[in-house]
Amino acid sequence: MSLKILMDNYRQRVDAELARCLPAPTTQPTRLHEAMRYAVLNGGKRIRPVLVYVAGTAVGAPLTALDHAACAVELIHAYSLVHDDLPCMDDDDLRRGKPTCHKAFDEATALLVGDALQSLAFQTLAQSHSVEMINVLATAIGSRGMAGGQALDIEAVGKSLNLIELENLHIHKTGALIRASVKMGALAKPNLSSDILQALDHYAKCIGLAFQIQDDILDETTDTDTLGKPQGSDRAHNKPTYPSLLGLQGSRHMAEELIDNALNSLTIFDEAADPLRQLAHYIIDRKF
Repeated sequence: MSLKILMDNYRQRVDAELARCLPAPTTQPTRLHEAMRYAVLNGGKRIRPVLVYVAGTAVGAPLTALDHAACAVELIHAYSLVHDDLPCMDDDDLRRGKPTCHKAFDEATALLVGDALQSLAFQTLAQSHSVEMINVLATAIGSRGMAGGQALDIEAVGKSLNLIELENLHIHKTGALIRASVKMGALAKPNLSSDILQALDHYAKCIGLAFQIQDDILDETTDTDTLGKPQGSDRAHNKPTYPSLLGLQGSRHMAEELIDNALNSLTIFDEAADPLRQLAHYIIDRKF
């Protein structure tokens, strides 16, 4: 099966699960529930749920054991985008070519959407009965993870960062949730060895950074970036990026090295991990 078909299948699977776990738009409070569905069921590549599925199947976990984790990471991702777009953060008007949540509804509703989606993510994940998965996700999105990375991103506006500082920012802001996605997929298979978990975590760390580098490259070289923001939106916000530090060619070279390292970490796996290998290539080959 090609990676495209596999990703399409997993997208359809998680979209169906998300539609079921989100409150109906006719349920009170209707405006909040309508906005929650607007923020989540608005397209997107579903990279993080796909990572849950391909990591889990690589170690032999059944798909039914992965659905709750796949939904949870996408709900968290959606909440982070809603808050990221708010006027007090990046102040964006468009997300994936559509009005951002606070533009389609209002700022107060968008704030509550993020709060409610985060809560729903943990409610959904709790159905997996895995305290370890809950701990992984909670750590990944808190002050030592995604929220901390966002704080570092805000502090970095208008400043010049060195490569180590920029990597640290994105290891938290973007990479933490990607690593959590892979780890939760693996945790769906009980009693895995530490060698397998460490190999998958190294893979996830590498592709998380490569993902951000490719985002920065696309922000500089295409009409819109991967989330539908105008070209150069990070530059317009005076944010440090990999191309601003390394140039486009240097950024591409670093992303390629990271993907090579990610692939090397999978040498202990058989062909069941081929989707992980294909996904690593996809991350830096994508054009949107």
